[in-house]
Amino acid sequence: MSRKGNCYDNAPMESFFKTLKVEEVYRRKFNTIQKAQFFQFDYIERYYNRKRRHSVLGYLSSVEFRIKYSA
Repeated sequence: MSRKGNCYDNAPMESFFKTLKVEEVYRRKFNTIQKAQFFQFDYIERYYNRKRRHSVLGYLSSVEFRIKYSA
């Protein structure tokens, strides 16, 4: 995603991971790595927009694309 010499390419992902850290990681104390991974997975599953259409996927949502091409 990041092109050489273009610092703005990675900005959306940096913003996402900052939000993830602030809302999930820094507010909790995890006893194990597995618990930390579970909470991060849960965060992504709750907030990822599965219905958003992607131009790269022929304007299908990620779920629609997976269903169409997994058969």
